[in-house]
Amino acid sequence: MPQFPSGFLWGAATAPHQVEGNNVNSDWWALEQQMPGMQRSGDAVDSYHRFAEDMRLLAEAGLNAYRFGIEWARIEPVPGEFSRAELAHYRRMVDTALDLGLTPVITLHHFTNPRWFSWLADDAVQRFQTYVRQATSILDGVEWVCTMNEPNMLALMIGMARDAQATRRTTEEWMSPTVEGAARPVLPDPDPEIGERLAEAHHAARAILKEHTGAAVGWTVACQALTATPGNEDKLREVRHVREDLYLEAARGDDFIGVQSYSSQAVDENGVVPHPQHPDNTMTGNAYRPDAIGIAVRHAWETTGHTPVLVTENGIATPDDTRRIAYTSEALGHLFAAMDDGVDVRGYLHWTALDNFEWGHWEPTFGLIAVDRTTFERHPKPSLAWLGGVARRGEI
Repeated sequence: MPQFPSGFLWGAATAPHQVEGNNVNSDWWALEQQMPGMQRSGDAVDSYHRFAEDMRLLAEAGLNAYRFGIEWARIEPVPGEFSRAELAHYRRMVDTALDLGLTPVITLHHFTNPRWFSWLADDAVQRFQTYVRQATSILDGVEWVCTMNEPNMLALMIGMARDAQATRRTTEEWMSPTVEGAARPVLPDPDPEIGERLAEAHHAARAILKEHTGAAVGWTVACQALTATPGNEDKLREVRHVREDLYLEAARGDDFIGVQSYSSQAVDENGVVPHPQHPDNTMTGNAYRPDAIGIAVRHAWETTGHTPVLVTENGIATPDDTRRIAYTSEALGHLFAAMDDGVDVRGYLHWTALDNFEWGHWEPTFGLIAVDRTTFERHPKPSLAWLGGVARRGEI
């Protein structure tokens, strides 16, 4: 059986807006109130108050790591005014993880911004730097920090926000499929100029974190595991650069690259080929492709100049937990094969710990733990025990 190395991180991930609840000072909260047809995060799954229970369930199952975010909109609700209480809250989360034997992997920015902030503003990078400096005050003992989650997706969202109708259309398309078998449309390319600004912000944050903490620093990239149809290798390089490689190349010099992959898509002479409707498609309209993680980590390893890889998200949107176990088992097999070929992979963090608010919809269920949204009672799924067993054994 494939044997993973000692010290390998085995865990699960969440994002603050998706699990905490009542993130009223964020731009996503404002968007939820304004956009017709979008479901609202509301109380989410109340992890703001129940984080210790969530972490305990992961640790008791056998996992040794937890990726979670700190919410800028809570910490700096108005420009230049920082909440000591919120900083202390996130420090309690760090301490709880450490006390439970979970390695905290902290994300500083996971899509959401304070309502007052815009990445298009002239002082955006400086504003982000100021927030990061405040965040370093609670990161003592933290070994892993992600500056931003999926800047390629963030660049897409920022660009589309310049057109209110396009924003509505993109958001609805992004999360519209919620029934397995449905097809998912291809999203437009992210704006490279915005991508360059985010890379500048990432590098500025990296410098602050390296100065004030002992953490390994990187960012995470949404990797589509793109492949070329016959004769379209040049088109693949063109498409992949604007969608992924700009961001992977910006990770050169980082301590790690966070790879996030769920499915694979082909590229033909016209660009990315849409997933057709198929009974095997997941609740988000993605093809069932557990091999995608192997494709993604190999490409990230080469494109970043052999930067160590941390799988920061991988999973499947399905109501069938047996299918989740099958997908994850196959994915880990492909991950191990990449490692066996020399790719330096430091850990695997499953998306997600809890069924949660999936950016406008509640229906796509990725979690290892189900949550009753009326009582907030947690119900661990068999997949949590299964993954914990893999972690304890260090083998699939």
